[in-house]
Amino acid sequence: MAKKEKIVLAYSGGLDTSVILPWLTETYGYEVIAYAAEIGQGDELDGIKQKALASGASKCIVQDLRKEFVEEYLWPMLRAGAVYENGYLLGTSIARPLIAKKQVEVAHAHGATAVAHGATGKGNDQVRFELTFMALDPSLKIVAPWKDPKFELTSREAAVDYAKKRKIPIEQTKKKIYSRDRNLWHMSHEGADLEDPANEPQEHLFVMSRPVSKAPSKPEYVTVGFDRGTPVKLNGKRISGVRIIETLNALGGKHAVGQVDLVENRLVGMKSRGVYETPGGTILMTGHRALESLTLDRETAHYKQQVALKYAEMVYNGQWFCPLREALDAFVASTQRNVTGDVTLKLYKGCCSTASIKSPKSLYQADLASFTMGAEYDPTDATGFIRLYGLPMKVAGIVDRKGRKE
Repeated sequence: MAKKEKIVLAYSGGLDTSVILPWLTETYGYEVIAYAAEIGQGDELDGIKQKALASGASKCIVQDLRKEFVEEYLWPMLRAGAVYENGYLLGTSIARPLIAKKQVEVAHAHGATAVAHGATGKGNDQVRFELTFMALDPSLKIVAPWKDPKFELTSREAAVDYAKKRKIPIEQTKKKIYSRDRNLWHMSHEGADLEDPANEPQEHLFVMSRPVSKAPSKPEYVTVGFDRGTPVKLNGKRISGVRIIETLNALGGKHAVGQVDLVENRLVGMKSRGVYETPGGTILMTGHRALESLTLDRETAHYKQQVALKYAEMVYNGQWFCPLREALDAFVASTQRNVTGDVTLKLYKGCCSTASIKSPKSLYQADLASFTMGAEYDPTDATGFIRLYGLPMKVAGIVDRKGRKE
């Protein structure tokens, strides 16, 4: 009997991969190794090994990647200030390259010749997975069932029927069919009634956070300590990065912080609507931005805004393992040398605002900024400066007036 070809499937235990696993074995006879990454999904991985094996996997490998996820992916993205289209903090986007990287490693360790994912042919995740596979081992065959002409499960409703027929346990029903993705950084919600932007997200949608209507009526404060752009302390106590995010997720979720309803532009060319919960990430991004306002000079701060936009695009588009991203990281690291200090954030009814910023590297000088004139600043210097700075506008104005008179 011919030996079965081994394939490593990114397996979350959600609806898509729950049906894709048996479909791969039934349709092509693959020996499927299910790979699950623990990156902060809560209890979603409970019983996942048993489920994968019962669904036809030859083995199920689960790895705890939370520390690596935070230190090698989330912190670089935070330091860069990467936010996609003014709202999306890239929770799903940043996780895919890590998962795909580990799939390649598992394929090498177990002699697999192919890697697979459950991303649809309409979304961004297919790009993120496949670009990583291509970058790290172009010799591996990429299997993407949603793009396979034989794949008949072309809707979530069809996938639900398929799972029920084979008695595969799933949480989704045809009435409760949101597509969700959760990790340490965020939770996303797509599909169902959210596909119509005219529909307001219902309060029952939120998982990591309370609806704003149920947030406490009293504000709460938290202080984040940064060292060279990296969060290292909460309320003066040094703790791990994983623990910082977990603590801020609970605190921010309590106050409904980090809820974003966004119609975004997908890489594949269409607009899509998603609702995101990023409570801890929103607190950290707000604090980091505030500390940079105190410690970065004007030219660096303004140029870094441009870099942040490009960095966000690259993360969104799946270009993590790309020379340019590594080069941008080198620039960002240089900008973070003085981004050290403490930021106190106020959390109240869905809002996260800066209450206090302190840094030993602060460029803010009270005597210079004060409305009181002192010896440190000669206001007469501004006269010549403004004349020279405005000279091109003055010349243009002269020419314009002359032209109108003629």
